[in-house]
Amino acid sequence: MTTSSASSVSPGPEPAEQDGDPHGAPAVKRRFAFPSAFTVLTAVTVGVWALTFVIPAGRYDTEDGSPIPGTYHPVELTTGFWDRLKDLFLAPVNGLYGVTDPESALTAPGGSGDFAGAAGVFLFILAVGAFITVTMRTGALTRGVARLAHRLRGHRTLLLVVLLTVFSLGGTTYGMAEETLGFYGLMIPLMLTLGYDRMVAATVIMVGAGVGTLASTVNPFATGVASDSAGIGTGDGIVLRLVMWVCLTALAAAYVVRYARRVLADPARSLVPVTEEDRLLGSDAQEAEQLTGRQRTVLWTFAGTFLFMILAVVPWADLPFTFLPTLGWYFPELAALFIVAAIAVGLIGGLGEKGTATAITSGAGDFIGAAMIVMLARGVTVVMNNAAVTDTVLDGLHSAVSGASSGVFGILMFLVNIPLAFFVPSSSGHAALAMPILAPLADFAGVSRALVVTAYQSASGWVNLVTPTSAVVMGGLSLAGVRYDRYLRFMAPLMGALLVVIAGFLAIGATLD
Repeated sequence: MTTSSASSVSPGPEPAEQDGDPHGAPAVKRRFAFPSAFTVLTAVTVGVWALTFVIPAGRYDTEDGSPIPGTYHPVELTTGFWDRLKDLFLAPVNGLYGVTDPESALTAPGGSGDFAGAAGVFLFILAVGAFITVTMRTGALTRGVARLAHRLRGHRTLLLVVLLTVFSLGGTTYGMAEETLGFYGLMIPLMLTLGYDRMVAATVIMVGAGVGTLASTVNPFATGVASDSAGIGTGDGIVLRLVMWVCLTALAAAYVVRYARRVLADPARSLVPVTEEDRLLGSDAQEAEQLTGRQRTVLWTFAGTFLFMILAVVPWADLPFTFLPTLGWYFPELAALFIVAAIAVGLIGGLGEKGTATAITSGAGDFIGAAMIVMLARGVTVVMNNAAVTDTVLDGLHSAVSGASSGVFGILMFLVNIPLAFFVPSSSGHAALAMPILAPLADFAGVSRALVVTAYQSASGWVNLVTPTSAVVMGGLSLAGVRYDRYLRFMAPLMGALLVVIAGFLAIGATLD
């Protein structure tokens, strides 16, 4: 998943420059480290709280939860400084299980009214984390990819396309990110054996999963959280996202294959020249072990769970597939689905009762950071709503984009989210922070909120392909033995092409909406 929360591998520390002090002890000059998403969101919370004393309070009239254009008006706040200070103190708690009183429109823990917290999303993220960890513990996923790679090793181009597509599938369905770090040990010797270089090995994994996440269809950490924050279903807008996934995955595969063929034809053109050590590593590539019957069943269960999730969240009645039932499942049902599936996979995979319970606990623990990111981001929204400044910001943004055509609006939503994605590299945190403000703009522009969700996740995924603040990028490059500057040189043309194609899809999608 694309967050800063799950366990990850990061590159080792670079040697620090030292200067001697008067006592002869070396003074270490520390390199600047970009703060974590937790620190960024904490700073944002405090900063937004301070701005609420400057930004005028105001609200829109609403209809079915959507703001009515032209109805923005100033309001008088009934809360004093100490009440506002208490809002800041309780922001994370309100972000988890705050309830909005229909009379005062204020959110606080307990009470009665509309649930405003992210408790459903919180539990869902833990359930998905447990499911993914249990599946990885069985060894089925790693061995399945290894078997696929070795069966296709005689068909170089087909192998690259299939592997990149497999990683892209992981990205588009469950935001595969940190989980990719376990595959570098498999891919590097395989690609070196086939006559490619370490760049090919790294980008088959990183670009594949990254483009899949960029074009997420039902990724719970991007599409799911953003849709919840936008007040729509996860399946809304899936047709556009599916078409984007197919086209962008094909574009990425063609780009990687083109580079791989160039290296195969002329190794001197490699961005990461093959060393003698690489040749020895390639010659030591081992045949992958056979999948056991248990592992095959685990893989089918793993795939079937995500297929059922798609069936459960997509509003088939609104699409030309009315023969399929519209279940209308949301986060409570989906959390239960992944908890049950985690138990089933653990038992099928031979982990036993104790091993399954340990893996579920460990998986939930690994993903608790992602869940807390969503909680913190939702807390920012509560602070803004209680101070009645959300609609004021929305009115200002509406004024900025008013008059723009629907196609231009789609592109603007993409561009606005790019700097946000850099400062908040957690896709779920970015979604929970931005969507409550940006999604209602779609109502004014006459397009669906699903388009804003697609624009957000495209921007988040695009930035996270290269951002140096990502442990997935830097850790993956460290494991692959590829320098970051060489990777940027490889990615520059692809990033430009993706930028243009994404903007085109969003413009067309907004026009046809």
